[in-house]
Amino acid sequence: MEGIRDEVKSVRKPGWAINPIFVNRWSPRAMTGEELPDEELMPLFEAARWAPSSFNEQPWRFIIAKRNTPDFGRFLQLLTPGNQAWCSNAAVLLLIVSKKTLSRNDAPNRVHDFDAGSAWMSMALEGTGRGLVVHGMGGFDRERARTEIKVPDDYDVEAMVAIGRRKPDSQLTPEEKANQRISDRRPVEESVFKGSFGKNIRA
Repeated sequence: MEGIRDEVKSVRKPGWAINPIFVNRWSPRAMTGEELPDEELMPLFEAARWAPSSFNEQPWRFIIAKRNTPDFGRFLQLLTPGNQAWCSNAAVLLLIVSKKTLSRNDAPNRVHDFDAGSAWMSMALEGTGRGLVVHGMGGFDRERARTEIKVPDDYDVEAMVAIGRRKPDSQLTPEEKANQRISDRRPVEESVFKGSFGKNIRA
């Protein structure tokens, strides 16, 4: 098993022993602009396939646009200008949507967003293990995405993701270096409460 990578050690120090892949996952932006063959891309979706979901509904769907195809430009234009600048070097842009109703009886699926998030995390971790950039984004026009990508009404538009081969640190421009920084996290005690909201787990 790969240990905690040197690039994150100075910023991230887990308070409890965990699989290093969780610490190693972060969201670089600089990509090489190379295409990704299906042999490297599709395992990310295979990982997402095995994410847990209520009633095994698997409400997530991924609509992809590969580099050097007409769809790529359409997807790129959905992003905010700031995201367009660095996503122009992605190998793939994708839209994540999730089905709001249960296939079994058309009743509301109250955890479809939650389940889609588990699939996204599985994809991100698989990409991390392969040394790829897998960067999720909320900065895009959701209504345009729904219309232009023909998302059905019973699906929610969740997020967009840029996937690509990571640009080596030695080749980063000063602007690229400034635009991607590894972040830390708040202590686990500030997120986990005992018995009632806000009650310290150690109390």
